[in-house]
Amino acid sequence: MPLGAQEWPARTVPVAGVDLLVRETPGAAKDLPPALFVHGLGGSSMNWTALGLLLNDTVRGIAPDLPGFGRTPAVPGLGGIRQQAELLDHLIDSELDQPVHLFGNSMGGAAAVALAARSPEKVASLTLISPALPHPRASASAVWFTAVSTPRLGKAVLERTARLPFERRLKASLAIIFGDAKSLPPEVLEAYEQELRRRDAQPWGYQATLEGARSVLLSTLAPPRRSLWADAAKVRCPVLLVYGGKDRLVDAKIRTKAQRSFADARLLYLPKSGHVAQMEHPQEVERAFRQLIR
Repeated sequence: MPLGAQEWPARTVPVAGVDLLVRETPGAAKDLPPALFVHGLGGSSMNWTALGLLLNDTVRGIAPDLPGFGRTPAVPGLGGIRQQAELLDHLIDSELDQPVHLFGNSMGGAAAVALAARSPEKVASLTLISPALPHPRASASAVWFTAVSTPRLGKAVLERTARLPFERRLKASLAIIFGDAKSLPPEVLEAYEQELRRRDAQPWGYQATLEGARSVLLSTLAPPRRSLWADAAKVRCPVLLVYGGKDRLVDAKIRTKAQRSFADARLLYLPKSGHVAQMEHPQEVERAFRQLIR
C-alpha cells in the first residue's frame, strides 16, 4: 500500500482532562527513540502518515489530533499555541520516554517551539516545517487570520466558506496548502479529500479554528521578551527548519531569520514545496532529519 494511504492505528488517551485521539507509527520497534508529530491549524494526525512510516526504523512516533481537529473534540481554552504546548508537555509525560524527537508543522511548529523552550530536557531534536513564527511583514495569510480572529466577522467568514460547494472548497484548499497539487500521488489527494469531508461533518471545527487563528495573530503582537522568537533563542537541541518556496501561508523569506534565531539550526529549502512539505516531499524531509540526528 502506498505510504500516503496508510492509516496509523489510533487510540484515545486521557491527557490533562482531554481525551486525545493519538495515532502510533506502525511497524516501529519498542526500543527506538520516541518521536512526537504535531499538526497545524486545520490539520490532523493524518498529515504525518508518509513521513512517520519512512522513519519507523529510526523512531517510534505518535501523532495526536489536537483539540478541535481530526477526531478530538474541541475543548474551550485549549486552542492557543501556549495551551497546546502545555498539553503536549503532559502527553510526553504520559506516553513517551524522554527526550523525544519533536516535529511540528505550521501552528504545530509554533507550539513545538514553545514546548522546546519550556521543557528543554524533554526534547532531543526539533524539526519545524513551515512553522508559524511571527513575521515582520503583513501578508495575505495575516489578513485572513485577522479577519477570522475578529468576533462575529470570523464566524461569518467561516460560515460563508462552509456554504460553498465542496468541490470548490477542496480545489481552493489544495491550491493554498500544496505547492503543486497536480503532482501529488492519487492516494495523498484522496486521503486529503476524505479528511476534509470528515471535518465538514464535525460540529467543533468553528471553535477550534477561531481560537487557533486568534492565537496565531496574538503571537505576532507579543512583546519581544514574550515572543516565539524569544522562545527560539532558548532552544538548545539540534533544529531542522523546512521551508517551501511555494508556501502561500508562511513566507519562506523568513527562513534566514529563523535559522539565526536558533542556537543550532540547519535549513532545508524546497523551492517546489508548499505548506506541508512532510506530505508533499516526505523523502526529502526524511533524509534531512536523518542527517540532523546523525
